[in-house]
Amino acid sequence: MSKVVLITGGSSGIGKSIGEFLTEKGFKVYGTSRTPENYKNSQFDILTLDVKKIETISQAVQEIIRKEGRLDVLINNAGAGITGPIEEIPDAEIKANFETNFFGPINVIKAVLPQMRKQKAGLILNITSIAGYMGLPYRGIYSASKGALELVTEAFRMELKEFNIQMTNVAPGDFATNIAAGRYHAPLLNDSPYKKPYGDTLNLMNDHVDAGSNPYMMAEAVYKIMNTSTPKVHYKVGAFMQKFSIVLKRILPDKLYEKILMNHYKL
Repeated sequence: MSKVVLITGGSSGIGKSIGEFLTEKGFKVYGTSRTPENYKNSQFDILTLDVKKIETISQAVQEIIRKEGRLDVLINNAGAGITGPIEEIPDAEIKANFETNFFGPINVIKAVLPQMRKQKAGLILNITSIAGYMGLPYRGIYSASKGALELVTEAFRMELKEFNIQMTNVAPGDFATNIAAGRYHAPLLNDSPYKKPYGDTLNLMNDHVDAGSNPYMMAEAVYKIMNTSTPKVHYKVGAFMQKFSIVLKRILPDKLYEKILMNHYKL
């Protein structure tokens, strides 16, 4: 029997690549989007789901269970970028980012757990970010929301072990997707004390995404994890130096690591 997979944010970027890869491997895949009508040519089914609206989460999960009778794998991929000087990002945008990147995934997890517990089996992969391992300048809110999801996964894993439900984090680096177009960018204000460093950092971030890895690298990594009997707590996927930056943070003195980051961003 083909395993049934739910991928939030499965209409583009990393989610789409994972969905197409798993479909080719014989899995029954359901992706989600706030506007599924725009993706009628998708290789797999796209359901209506907005991670900020609990009722749409419940409806999508129940539709899958009604059609398939089971739900084996959840890939929490839906997310949103946000950039800007923390001082200048409106509170509403900070809260909206956490609604998408933190509270949204938690609510999707809550929606699938009763079925997975009933099956006495399930796998949940939370797509986080290498940025979630460090506070990056002008990406501090994004780092915080993804880092929070990394930590809550650690706790969730231990709570779910007795039900034979497994959970892991998969942290990508920069991939060549359309994420930059969907980010919230705090405006570059002419009278802002951050105008030049923020503008330069924004250009550097966009260059990193444009030069990023092929998102099918993430699809291959997810497939490999799904075929692992005991997934690790954390996985990192991306360019060597991006993954190595996490190792450096662990072993270097805080101030030296901070200096390296500031040199990288030319601050």
